[in-house]
Amino acid sequence: MKVIITGASGVLGSAVLKAFETAGHDVVGLGNSRATGKIRKVDLTKSDEVDVFFDKFKPNWVIHCAAERRPDVAEKDPEAAQRLNAQVPGHLAALSKKLRFTLVYISTDYVFDGTSPPYTPSSATNPLQLYGKSKRDGEIAVLGVDGAKVIILRVPVLYGPAPKNSDSAINILLDVVQDQSGKTYKMDHYATRYPTNVVDVASFLVRLTSVKNTIPPIIHYSGEEPFTKYEICLTFAKILGLPHKHIIPDAEPPTGEGATTRPRDCQLYTKETADLGVEGGLGLSLFEEWWTERLN
Repeated sequence: MKVIITGASGVLGSAVLKAFETAGHDVVGLGNSRATGKIRKVDLTKSDEVDVFFDKFKPNWVIHCAAERRPDVAEKDPEAAQRLNAQVPGHLAALSKKLRFTLVYISTDYVFDGTSPPYTPSSATNPLQLYGKSKRDGEIAVLGVDGAKVIILRVPVLYGPAPKNSDSAINILLDVVQDQSGKTYKMDHYATRYPTNVVDVASFLVRLTSVKNTIPPIIHYSGEEPFTKYEICLTFAKILGLPHKHIIPDAEPPTGEGATTRPRDCQLYTKETADLGVEGGLGLSLFEEWWTERLN
């Protein structure tokens, strides 16, 4: 099977690329700013460039991981976020119809407002900030192409193997815990998150491509363990045996100039996904267990 992975230099994309390679598929990873080694440089915002590459490779599946995933960055450059998170997926869906491949669009729990979890795939979306809105617009764009074979996979905050801790909103908390310089950090103890391992997501996607049953247009994949970022820091401190008095819990919602609105609890309901008949089920790692093995 021929597979294209976009955003293949990112934390999720690199895990997905590795998983499909390990499974023996004919796979190519695409990147732009960090296209090195085996990753081909393609600017997804240039439609002609994308059309030529896809028409030549003729994929069976495309896993679209590329996105502006940082809410704070999206707020600073809304046009760029909208272009990458909404317009590009719409174009890939049009290509899906033309070239007859299945497109998996990776979306986010931030399409919801966090007021009434858990959210099913059919729950009404109501994003609170520009990042969530741009990803919601991407969902609308791909679903709006009649005749395209499209699957939207919503995931929450991700962690896992990464070139730099700053590549993941979870991994970077390791740097906070390990900073014993005397600097103090206010850490979010307001929003509940469900950190999900990119290795698990990647394995699930490989197994999803073998499902014979009809796959719904929107599915959810998520870890089941709830944490605030402060609680994640405590978990890392416990694993590493480090003090954590320099990390101050902040139970208030983000406010003030420059603060990006974040939902309280966007838990994704995953029963429909578990019932799809994917071999091996969801295959979720346990957060503390995975990090204990990774860090020791």
